Amino acid sequence: MSVARVTEIIASSPKSFDDALDVGVARATKTLKNVTGAWVQDQKAVVAGGKITEYRVTLKVTFVLED
Repeated sequence: MSVARVTEIIASSPKSFDDALDVGVARATKTLKNVTGAWVQDQKAVVAGGKITEYRVTLKVTFVLED
C-alpha cells in the first residue's frame, strides 16, 4: 500500500502554456521524489501593451511518499 501527497505550484514561461507546464514539472522533480503525475488547475496570461508577455499555470503535482 502506498500513500501519495499533492502539492500546488505555480510556474511561468514567456513562450507558452506548454512550456510553463514543462518548467513546473522539471522544477518539481528537482525537489520531490517519486512524482507520478501533474494536472493543470488553472491557466493565466499576463498582458502588457496588448500582447501576452507571460504564460502562467497552476499545477497540482502528485508524488508518492517513501516508506
